[in-house]
Amino acid sequence: MAVNLATIESVTKVYGTRALLDGVSLGVSEGDRIGVVGRNGDGKTTLIRMLAKLEEPDGGRITHAGGVEMAVLTQHDSLDPAATIRHEVIAGREDHEWLGDSRIRDIIEGLFGGLDLPGFGQGLDTVIGPLSGGERRRIALAKLLLGEPDLIVLDEPTNHLDVEGIAWLAKHLQNRRSALVCVTHDRWFLDQVCTRMWDVQHGSVHEYEGGYSDYVFARAERSRIEATEEQKRQNLARKELAWLRRGAPARTSKPRYRIEAANALIADVPEPRDKSELMKFANARLGRTVFELENVTVKAGPKLLLDDLTWQLGPGERIGLLGVNGAGKTSLLRAMRDAYASEGDVQPASGVIKVGKTVRLAYLSQEVAELDPAMRVLQAVEQIRSRVDLGKGREMSAGQLCEQFGFGKDKQWTPVGDLSGGERRRLQLLRLLMNEPNVLFLDEPTNDLDIETLNQLEDLLDGWPGSMVVISHDRFFIERTTDTVHAMLGDQKLRMLPNGVDEYLERRAKIAATVAAAVPGAAPAKPVGDTRAAKKELQRIERQIAKLDQQEAKLHSQLAEHAADFAKVADLDTKLRAVREEKEELELAWMELAEQV
Repeated sequence: MAVNLATIESVTKVYGTRALLDGVSLGVSEGDRIGVVGRNGDGKTTLIRMLAKLEEPDGGRITHAGGVEMAVLTQHDSLDPAATIRHEVIAGREDHEWLGDSRIRDIIEGLFGGLDLPGFGQGLDTVIGPLSGGERRRIALAKLLLGEPDLIVLDEPTNHLDVEGIAWLAKHLQNRRSALVCVTHDRWFLDQVCTRMWDVQHGSVHEYEGGYSDYVFARAERSRIEATEEQKRQNLARKELAWLRRGAPARTSKPRYRIEAANALIADVPEPRDKSELMKFANARLGRTVFELENVTVKAGPKLLLDDLTWQLGPGERIGLLGVNGAGKTSLLRAMRDAYASEGDVQPASGVIKVGKTVRLAYLSQEVAELDPAMRVLQAVEQIRSRVDLGKGREMSAGQLCEQFGFGKDKQWTPVGDLSGGERRRLQLLRLLMNEPNVLFLDEPTNDLDIETLNQLEDLLDGWPGSMVVISHDRFFIERTTDTVHAMLGDQKLRMLPNGVDEYLERRAKIAATVAAAVPGAAPAKPVGDTRAAKKELQRIERQIAKLDQQEAKLHSQLAEHAADFAKVADLDTKLRAVREEKEELELAWMELAEQV
């Protein structure tokens, strides 16, 4: 029988005149993996802070089992700003000691991208004080995971991690024996890691068995049984469930929810998007040209990010953009935005970006735009316009759109200065959409948004007719809102990946394995590979690429020679594809090694 680690008994927490939590009773046992969801401001963080005894309840009590060890990741770390990463994370272990420990190596590589901590100027000896909040958060998470607590409590652990880092963290937590309570808005992560859900709503906490998919099904079924008054929310839950059921199989490791009941519940729910209808409408609004890039080079200072890129964004295309940190995702969007804003006068380092004459671009950056703090929410939206055309005959007033984004009638008269970070992010999105753009660039749009708001945003984008590029570490959002995935893998190129995020992770893993195998000096006991060995390997790879170039040229000649022999052409084409694939992998390995050297 599982031992109870922590208990919440009849807990109440009041802020001002509002009961954030009212008579809540919950328990966490050995082996539990609990995901905590709910709207921003409904008490998720307060709940787990009280669970960890970092905050006292106003009523009720919190008890921990005798001897239970708990590790907590809060939104504000307690790292010593004068200390180095080595001091906080490695904590006095000698190099030979921690480098010989596969668990420690795995955590550091998983969270920092390598044992030499690429991106941190002095590696492990980098002083913490000047680092960004995101960098400090990764350090705090690494420090926590190196311990062996009975219960891990995490508040938004996926913030500031890329798709690769999130996938690593999910796998790591799956393999740990510690119990887990985790607040996160990352729905893919919830499905991979959690076996129970706590839904914090209006002072209560509803418990559900299973991961996020199971929770969506249970919530949709509960809405159907309980009431018709929340028809809008019920339909939204059923729509999301329909997408989960029809999407890529095995979003969870095991489809635990009752498949027959789920299928019955969504029998009359259509596909989220009518792609052909939206494409027709987008063509009518945009014409043939949206953005066309010809031989474009993008730089950030002296660093080359994209080289000789020829690519186009067509009418109605929805593209998810993935890539390692610093690969140039945001820089690419900014280059396109600058060409649009200057009507073609501002161009990249080399090449040309053409912008369609009918393009109306809205660009959501990672920074939240500053507004007059005294302005009311509704005024801030109506400052753009009072009504918005959503296409296909759909029109909404500023007030209606505010409600769809979680700003009820009372909240619409709240001063902007009183909004939380998530609410300001919502307002920023709202103002963008009120401008009736036909092209959207969304750079990390899910930051600070709760799951319910994400559902509403996805629902709104389902019927939005235009072209869209989304940069996001939220795998669920990328898969839900876009049709194709393109990636920057650190080699100054942009590639379309037919198999989406899975293919991106596979390619990144292959690159890492190729680099590891290529450098004989990169044994576990060395945080950085032997530079001399790496240089030799670079030369070897260059010789292999040269040989493949010769093979490729020879195959092209043979194709021209046997153009009339279809069987021969098919055979040569297969060989040519294999050569190109091998060459591409070697080029990626060369890039990684060159960066290391």
